[in-house]
Amino acid sequence: MAREIVLDTETTGFDPRTGDRLIEVGCIELLDLLPTGRTFHRFVNPERSIPADAIKVHGITDEKVKDAPKFHEIVDDLMDFVGDAQMIAHNAAFDRNFIDFELNRCGRPITGEPRWIDTLKLAQTRFPGMPNSLDALCKRYKVSLVERTLHGALIDARLLAEVYLELRGGKERVLDLSSAVSGRGPGGRIEVAAYGARPRPLAPRSTEAEQAAHVAFLASVLKDQSLWQAHGVTFLEIPATQPA
Repeated sequence: MAREIVLDTETTGFDPRTGDRLIEVGCIELLDLLPTGRTFHRFVNPERSIPADAIKVHGITDEKVKDAPKFHEIVDDLMDFVGDAQMIAHNAAFDRNFIDFELNRCGRPITGEPRWIDTLKLAQTRFPGMPNSLDALCKRYKVSLVERTLHGALIDARLLAEVYLELRGGKERVLDLSSAVSGRGPGGRIEVAAYGARPRPLAPRSTEAEQAAHVAFLASVLKDQSLWQAHGVTFLEIPATQPA
């Protein structure tokens, strides 16, 4: 099963190299493009003040995060949740820069560009020259924005998970007649029950008299013997996939 993490961040500004810091991170776990129900969400104390322009975007104030843990206090939980999964973000370079900056400050290995899938680039390939913000894609794919009055990491990650599914081919992509989702196991993981061969063939619905009439009809139409009889197949042996 392909495991992916849809991730979004909120920050104090645009560039960690000029002193901006992470203040919120939200993650959604996907297995084979389906949300498992497992999420990760933390507010983070940025150890600096949050500019008014940033507050207008996400509504996160200094007061809201003053007692939140610092990044080095959540890094283990975050990276345990992410594991070795591919990470998905909209304008991924932005989120990656902040995550990798914070990881580097903690002396941890950075994630690096190859681990990230950028939904903005996917959208620009599919809809060249069109608006491809997360809001625009939600409207295009009729993903409800009713929850979203301000930007929020977990809310945006949920919206992006739905958009990502559409960008990957829509809900039809997960329709696979070879398997079916049967429920969730421990930890919210999706368990799949595969359809195999029928363990016990269905009994024929025709009566013995109807079967005999059928054989007699074939004998009257083909004076010598029917094609099925020529190959040693009786009425009862006709495979279910063959037309009767």
